[in-house]
Amino acid sequence: MQDPFGRAITYLRLSVTDRCDFRCRYCMAEEMTFLPKKDILSLEEMERLCQAFIDLGVTKIRLSGGEPLVRKGLMTLIDGLGDFIGEGPGKGLQELTLTTNASQLSRFATPLYAAGVRRLNVSLDSLDARKFDLITRGGDLSQVLAGIEAAKQAGLKIKINVVALKNFNEDEIDTFVAWCGGEGFDLTFIEVMPLGEIGGDMGNENRTDQFLPLTEVRARLAARWTLGQSQHSTGGPSRYVDVAETGTRIGFISPLTQNFCDGCNRVRVTCTGQLVLCLGHEDGVDLRAVLRSTEGLEPLKQTIVKALGLKPKRHDFQIAEGAAPAVARHMNVTGG
Repeated sequence: MQDPFGRAITYLRLSVTDRCDFRCRYCMAEEMTFLPKKDILSLEEMERLCQAFIDLGVTKIRLSGGEPLVRKGLMTLIDGLGDFIGEGPGKGLQELTLTTNASQLSRFATPLYAAGVRRLNVSLDSLDARKFDLITRGGDLSQVLAGIEAAKQAGLKIKINVVALKNFNEDEIDTFVAWCGGEGFDLTFIEVMPLGEIGGDMGNENRTDQFLPLTEVRARLAARWTLGQSQHSTGGPSRYVDVAETGTRIGFISPLTQNFCDGCNRVRVTCTGQLVLCLGHEDGVDLRAVLRSTEGLEPLKQTIVKALGLKPKRHDFQIAEGAAPAVARHMNVTGG
């Protein structure tokens, strides 16, 4: 698959649920209205969808949410997708992975590894229990750390994703580098993105207050750590440096200070079956209607290929006083 700008699409990010057991302040409002069950793709529909994308050349699938592991019966889908890993007829998937908040990993780490998952991204924005409770609106840091340890013991490779938040966790930047280095985890810092209204329950809260440019984060790190340009690349938006003192990597995802769209290799599908061609645009294509009105893979594949012609060249994110979110949908619906 190629988009109109010649970019090969080999990566699918699939949201399996809009529900989450946290309410992170940059991600969603505290009082969320979640989607009714009838609007959400069934696990069988999701597997059929993934099979179509694999047939079209997708080699990597990341499941996300919300929090994917709160989706009832999710291991059925993961076990099914694990059967597509490898080469040969009916296969072609090279990597199956998840983005998770780790709250459920103590239960699921071993089954995930057995199903073929080898790597996880864990969203974690503070290593201070009080601040973690604040940013997640009630999350338990000890539960998350126990889940991360269970995943490590199960053999899963872990990357920690930290949304850099001004006046909240910028004093923990070095702490994260040291902790991840000691644990053997890679680390990625992410700029906050203008997706969905988040409310104002921390006073006059908005993303202008939250936005911390990663140019500042990198400059602070360079004053403390020996950073060298890394040759590592995932084909995604993260730009990596090697940390000499720890032997691990730090990635920077900078949608606002360093546009990363030139190498875009992905599309997203929401838990309602909407094909999102760009994170920063509202345009999408309804795959749920195709799934529920046709049989087999061909109609689905034809719709996907045709939809790629609508993929834009880049997003138009901006964070400024008075600026509305780039899109109305929250990240928990879109998928991380």
